Amino acid sequence: MLHMNPRTCWATGFLLLCVILNVGRAAQAQSGSPQTKLSVHWEELTAGDFQQAIQRAQGTCLLPFGILEKHGPHMPIGTDLINVRYAALHAAEQQYAVVFPEYYFGQISEARHEPGTIAYSRDLQLALLQATTDEMARNGCKKILIVNGHGGNDSLLPYFAQSQLDKPHDYVVYLVGERTPRSGGPQKKTTVDAHAGESETSKMMVVRPDLLHQDRATSESGGDQHRANLPEGVYTGIWWYARFPDHYAGDGSAASRELGEYQMNWWIDSVSKAIVAIKADDVSLKLQNEFYEKSAHPLDTRQ
Repeated sequence: MLHMNPRTCWATGFLLLCVILNVGRAAQAQSGSPQTKLSVHWEELTAGDFQQAIQRAQGTCLLPFGILEKHGPHMPIGTDLINVRYAALHAAEQQYAVVFPEYYFGQISEARHEPGTIAYSRDLQLALLQATTDEMARNGCKKILIVNGHGGNDSLLPYFAQSQLDKPHDYVVYLVGERTPRSGGPQKKTTVDAHAGESETSKMMVVRPDLLHQDRATSESGGDQHRANLPEGVYTGIWWYARFPDHYAGDGSAASRELGEYQMNWWIDSVSKAIVAIKADDVSLKLQNEFYEKSAHPLDTRQ
């Protein structure tokens, strides 16, 4: 039997451990490093990481769409932008996707009389949005989910999505427009709850409470002024200004963090579910291409 003193045993054990560790490192180098923690923020990724991110996201990218406009007397001008970014980023962390930087080039003509509002022409809005999605697609985003955070875009964005059929694209535009659950959660205290009202203020309590000035929430009226009385179904662009000239519709002082947490979690969950469905969608692009082909030769379409 071989006998070794304790010092010799310790030295031998140490050398054996070093050999094991070196073999482990070599094997890891050959098999590739562990999966890198990738940011969901487009702007935070390096060029090399961006390539990995697009692959991991399965070509799915989010375009959170906000606006710059007055939000009552108590909320920041960028409320829609801040809230939609929060929802999109948290959803993308649950179901990995790449999230485009701040985007606020939408429809807000009705607030041009208020300080801080940035309102672009309709032609520029559509041209810039088209150029943006085209560029996203050129960088591998073949499934683009626009997450709408602004009520003034509720007509613009479906029109934009529909206009993608005008000419061939090698990507699909999806849209999630719902921002607030229609039922459930803590009981609301107000009946008029639209722009800068109870719900929107409650969500900001979760996202950026430091930007709220709740002591100012009652300094202006968010009530309907009923300054124009037209039959139901008759539309005019001045309708919002006629009803809510101070660009405030509701009562932000009624907000609560509990309501905000419920509604924001619902929003994040709905975007997350949309990401899952979009990643699994292998039909829309095929149908889109089929449509492009048929629309080029309408007389050949079987009747």
